[in-house]
Amino acid sequence: MFKTVARGLVRPVSKVVFRPTVLGRASVPLTGPVLFASNHLSFMDSVAITLLAPRDVRFLAKSEYFTGTGAKGRASKLFFESIGAIPVDRSSTTAAQDSLDRGREVLEASGAFAIYPEGTRSRDGRLYKGRTGVAWLALTTGSPIVPVALTGTQELLPVDATVPRIRPVTVQFGEPIDPAPYGEAGSARARRRLTDDVMAAIGSMSGQELAGAYNEPPATTVVERVRRALHRNDPE
Repeated sequence: MFKTVARGLVRPVSKVVFRPTVLGRASVPLTGPVLFASNHLSFMDSVAITLLAPRDVRFLAKSEYFTGTGAKGRASKLFFESIGAIPVDRSSTTAAQDSLDRGREVLEASGAFAIYPEGTRSRDGRLYKGRTGVAWLALTTGSPIVPVALTGTQELLPVDATVPRIRPVTVQFGEPIDPAPYGEAGSARARRRLTDDVMAAIGSMSGQELAGAYNEPPATTVVERVRRALHRNDPE
């Protein structure tokens, strides 16, 4: 009930702040599991998808948003709970699999789950290569993937900004992609083909330049730079 009330209050405000244009809502299945796969330009992407999708959408958010203290901490927790966020400890050595497992739980309960195949926000506006967790989720659960293209969210709240601006935002939902013809979840080739097709669908809607590489934050240590060099050509 709290989530419903909160969204009822936030949606009118979002129409002023986002001035959203929403395309393709009729393409989204209204029942059964559905996996939203979106490009990632801003912290506000999850908020935009959650408020503008025709489904109750769940997505992952770092656990720090739920564990703060004082009035600010409580407000943060209430806000993220109200928009369907699921806390995940990103510092854990099993964070990647934990994240996929949480998404799998939502989908197996016939819910809607949003994921960013790029993994992290694009700081230069280009569309980066998708990681295959999105395909693993779809192939494991049989959930259709709805590609999502966001434009304008990087202007609404740029990467290093803390206060949203009033900027127009467009959210476009593409035609669902059925994972069944691609093969089994255990096949690396099936996961790669499905992920590439999802990213192609996102790119055709967003019009972003393709980076042709994975998106990773800058390495901060020598060990991390060496690790990335060694794994640069890994299929995942």
